[in-house]
Amino acid sequence: MSYERESLLEKITRNPLGAAFVVIAFLLLISSTFSIVPETRQGVVLRLSAPNRIINAWQPGERLGNTGAGLIAKIPLFEDIIWIDKRILDIDMEPQEVLSTDQLRLRVDAYARFRVTDPLQMYKSARTSDNVANALKPIFGSALRDELGKRTFAELLSPERDQAMANIKTGLDLAAKQYGAQIVDVRIKRADLPAGTPLQSAFESMKSARTQEALTIEAEGFRKARVIRADADAAAAKIYAAAYGKDPEFYDFYRAMESYRVTFGQQGEGQGKGTTNMILSPSNDYLRQFRGGR
Repeated sequence: MSYERESLLEKITRNPLGAAFVVIAFLLLISSTFSIVPETRQGVVLRLSAPNRIINAWQPGERLGNTGAGLIAKIPLFEDIIWIDKRILDIDMEPQEVLSTDQLRLRVDAYARFRVTDPLQMYKSARTSDNVANALKPIFGSALRDELGKRTFAELLSPERDQAMANIKTGLDLAAKQYGAQIVDVRIKRADLPAGTPLQSAFESMKSARTQEALTIEAEGFRKARVIRADADAAAAKIYAAAYGKDPEFYDFYRAMESYRVTFGQQGEGQGKGTTNMILSPSNDYLRQFRGGR
């Protein structure tokens, strides 16, 4: 037996082509038996073209280095692997025309992001992630037109747009589940009016609306100011009345002193105090406080 083995080995070494064939066959056997699973991919193992198991499946909250990536073995010729990306993928759409509630035709450029969370379901329904994106595009476009068509152009430029995006994401996510995918985010890149008359008309309309809104706010401010001033005057009159009721003589004296200060005090810029000249009878009622209030 050893003689036959040595003889076979000698034959292989003497025939370079035979040796190369053996090496190549061995390498093909190794490559078809072992595969390296990358961190960024998950795979569906097919046995005789039928799904058999999932390798390195995506898990919520998984961290790099703690996944099922690495070296795996499979049955040569009987098993094959369909690789599926674990990363977040994009759904890029052509700009869509949307008619807002104020009858403005908009060109909306939006995108969505998704990831494959159920590779087996995705393989059964769409085979590849590109097919998933292509299947979701018309659904995304329809949801975009339907949701944005419920709002005015001004609302699309305000924080209310976030609520519209949340509604679109919810509806699109329901459709994505049948493909084993999950919608991660939906965003509007741009929402513009067509150039020309419609754009200028929209700007004029928005300017007029904002001017009217400013006038309304200003009128409301004047109204509130009058109410506040009237309330303050009423409160002051009430305080004066209360003070007069407690001590009428002191209140009369205080009011007279205030009047004297204004009348006989500084009359203008550049004039000294006490420069007013008045001719009054000593018995004039205005000067009663100088007579002790009599």
